[in-house]
Amino acid sequence: MSKNGNGRKNGHMKVCIVGLGRFGAGLARSLALHCEVLAIDQNMERINDITDDVQLARCLDVRDASALASVVSPDFSLAVVSIAEELEASILCTLHLKRLGIKRIIAKARNEDHSEILRAVGADSTVSPEQEHAERLALRLLNPNLLDYVPLAGDYRVMDVEAPEAFVGKTLVELDVRKNFGTFIIAVRRGTSDFIFLPGPDFEVNPGDVLVAIGKEQSIIEMGED
Repeated sequence: MSKNGNGRKNGHMKVCIVGLGRFGAGLARSLALHCEVLAIDQNMERINDITDDVQLARCLDVRDASALASVVSPDFSLAVVSIAEELEASILCTLHLKRLGIKRIIAKARNEDHSEILRAVGADSTVSPEQEHAERLALRLLNPNLLDYVPLAGDYRVMDVEAPEAFVGKTLVELDVRKNFGTFIIAVRRGTSDFIFLPGPDFEVNPGDVLVAIGKEQSIIEMGED
């Protein structure tokens, strides 16, 4: 059920989303705007609901390693396993994806015990859908330097961005992010607890600094790119 000619741009990044409940479907639709998404679920009704919104959708049982291997290959940069309600399926799927050579696996976990098992069989990290909004996770996956954000009116945001390597050793006046990106640095988090609010023009960026910026979403994302 491939999707062509619908105006969406296929990115170079290939992502597999397993499980199309509210969280998984929302994540798949958000990521499909920017990269190539394969959506998988064993419920045909869910597949039919999403087939026009992603690049490829397949109905199969992910507990079956052969079935999964028929559509997923090592050239996928990321897989998200969003089937926490089905413990056996989520664990087996994570294990199969790891054996298939997927570079990064994120799995939805019901609790800490489930999270530990998923990590043991191959998940690089786990998420709780109660704590992680699908659109927020999609934005973080697409922009690794972006750590968190708060939506404002329109497309304006307050976003936490890990300082790009090109910023390190330079002062804010040298970087002139207002002129170059149309953004403002309103605070800097240094270390685990130190906050510097309204840093002055002579403030020098250190490695590991987290810049708290306000501006349009795309402008902040561009500012944070290495």
